[in-house]
Amino acid sequence: MPLTHPMPNPIAFQIGPIFGIGPLSIHWYGLMYVLAFAMFIVLGRVRIKQPHIAAQGWTKEDLDDMLFYGMLGVIVGGRLGEVFFYQPDMLLAPWRIIRVWEGGMSYHGGFLGVLIGMALWARKRKRNLLDVYDFIAPLVPLGYAAGRMGNFINAELPGRVVSDPNLPWAMIYPNLHDNLPRHPSAIYQMLVDGILVFCIIWPFARKARPRLAVGALYVLLYGCARFFTEWFRTPDWEINVAGLPVTSGQMLSLPMIIGAIIMLAWAYRSNQPNSASQRT
Repeated sequence: MPLTHPMPNPIAFQIGPIFGIGPLSIHWYGLMYVLAFAMFIVLGRVRIKQPHIAAQGWTKEDLDDMLFYGMLGVIVGGRLGEVFFYQPDMLLAPWRIIRVWEGGMSYHGGFLGVLIGMALWARKRKRNLLDVYDFIAPLVPLGYAAGRMGNFINAELPGRVVSDPNLPWAMIYPNLHDNLPRHPSAIYQMLVDGILVFCIIWPFARKARPRLAVGALYVLLYGCARFFTEWFRTPDWEINVAGLPVTSGQMLSLPMIIGAIIMLAWAYRSNQPNSASQRT
């Protein structure tokens, strides 16, 4: 017997009205982003106490400042990525682009946005950019997992129809009006792309590694995990490659996988130490 998505109200609670303004609706999706940013700070403060990181001169002020740039990168990049990769029809109604609280954020767009945001921060602080990427990489996966939980609460990213209707966790999404049991792909991506990746990258990053090794490993792990979990997700679009359907998410993940392998090879071949404390 398949489960049924509970379809909770996307609004977690309301505040106000205050002085005649409001009420202000607080959405679950927005709360998941707040949780993601909070975990970035908490994990970051643990990370700056690790001996090899402390030796590089990272501070709480660095962390707080990076969060601001990272938030801008995630929100702006994620939303623009959603528009250009998945929902170009939003360009016909531009006001929809700023309605982030309704959901619809591209990870790959957010990833590019964070890369740009961190590049701006590194330039401002005169840090080596590769050291910055190594520092933040382990702080990302749990935030990603929180975002996917937000997708699940909103009944977004429904999976493909299951081949075995007796699958214990198969789920019917009432908003699709088809009564078909599907994979809860948002949960899969939360567990695999987020939590599993964190469980691998965090222990790896606890020891000193060559410059870019941590950042490259995260990109490789995420790219591989996302490529796998895409098989269970209803694709936004897909193309046929050598007789196999390849989804949009897989197409966007392939460059990440290839690039990460090249970066890892470079990292261990060059074997440069992180030197953020030198402000290079």
